[in-house]
Amino acid sequence: MLTSLPNILTLSRIAVIPLVIALFFVRTEWAAWTNGFLFAAAAITDYFDGYLARARDQTSVIGKFLDPIADKLLVSAVLFMLVAVGRLNGLSVLPAVVILLREVLVSGLREFLAGLNVGVPVSRLAKWKTTLQMFALGFLIVGNTVAIDLPLQMIGVIGLWIAGLLTLVTGWDYMRVGWIHMIEPPRTAPSAPKTPSPATLTDIPRAETS
Repeated sequence: MLTSLPNILTLSRIAVIPLVIALFFVRTEWAAWTNGFLFAAAAITDYFDGYLARARDQTSVIGKFLDPIADKLLVSAVLFMLVAVGRLNGLSVLPAVVILLREVLVSGLREFLAGLNVGVPVSRLAKWKTTLQMFALGFLIVGNTVAIDLPLQMIGVIGLWIAGLLTLVTGWDYMRVGWIHMIEPPRTAPSAPKTPSPATLTDIPRAETS
C-alpha cells in the first residue's frame, strides 16, 4: 500500500522539505516564487491524499501514520526557516511558538489516547485553522522579496496571528478530551466467582442423615 497514490502524495510532502529549506537561502525573486509554489503544491496534497484514499478505498495504517507526520514536518520546517531568515521576528514569533507547542501537545495526546483505543477526530475548526495557517505561511514564504503591489508579508503575519489564536482554541479542545480520559478511573474486568477446589469441598461437614 506504500505505492498507492494517496501514500505517494503524502511522501511527496516529506520529500519536498529539503528543497523548500534550501530555497530559503537563495535570496532572489525566482527562488521565492518557486518556494511558494512548492509549498502550495505540498499543502494541496494534504487535501487530495485523504480524499483519494477514501474515494479509492485505499486507506491504510501507514497512510494514517504518515499523513499527520508529513504535515507537522513541513509546517515546523517552514516556521523555523521563516525565523532564521528574519521573515518572522519580534512578537510575530509568538504565534509560531504556539503552533509548534500545540503540535507537540496533540501528538502526545494522540499517542496517549491510542494506548486506550480512543480516537480523536479532527474538528471543523481545526481544519479551518490548518487552511488559514497554510495560506499565511505561503504569503510569508514569498514575503517582500517579490515585486508586487501587495503587502504579502503583512498579510502573512496577520493570518499567522489568527491561526495562532485558533490553535489555542483547538488545542484546548484536544486537551479537554484527553483530560477526561486521564482522570477516568481504569476499567477493570469483573472478577469471576471463585470455584472451590475438590480439597475444600471435602472439608465441608456433611449433613447427618436419619
